[in-house]
Amino acid sequence: MSGRVGILARMREDVAAAKLRDPAARNGLEIALLYPGLHAIWAHRLWHALWRRRARLLARAGSQVTRLLTGIEIHPGARIGRRFFIDHGMGVVIGETAEIGDDVLLYHGVTLGGRQREGGKRHPTLEDGVAVGAGAKILGPVTVGAGSVVGANAVVTKDAPPDSVLVGVPAKPRLRRAGEDTRAVLTAPEYQI
Repeated sequence: MSGRVGILARMREDVAAAKLRDPAARNGLEIALLYPGLHAIWAHRLWHALWRRRARLLARAGSQVTRLLTGIEIHPGARIGRRFFIDHGMGVVIGETAEIGDDVLLYHGVTLGGRQREGGKRHPTLEDGVAVGAGAKILGPVTVGAGSVVGANAVVTKDAPPDSVLVGVPAKPRLRRAGEDTRAVLTAPEYQI
């Protein structure tokens, strides 16, 4: 996770990240006003700050209001890095102990969920530069290595090394080919279920 940056600088950075990753994005004002993934992230920062200050009930209540407004559920305990972008976003669920690095991209319907009821680390870690396709489920305290791509509807239950492509149920990793474009991997029919 990255160091401290001012609120407005972070918001500008988020808008720029959305513009970079979404070919349908026209301008910064449209992104700032109309992208629910961005609104969910901005709200999460507030709820996460309250969570860390032990205002847990207020943080959880706020996160549920954000869920109602955006269709995106991010637990206030989740740790999220910079330039995180949720494209479309409806149905995204991010659990309490999830950790998300910098420059991560999620599409709609993604779940970063748990598999056990015991306390401690129960949710996934996505390292820097990970992209996760629509409907994918990453379950349990697994780590998806930096620069990896998770295909649409894949179910990841085991750690994956950096620069992997994960597809299938259960997902099986393979190393990314040199020069393999993330967007091309996420939209290729052979990487969808």
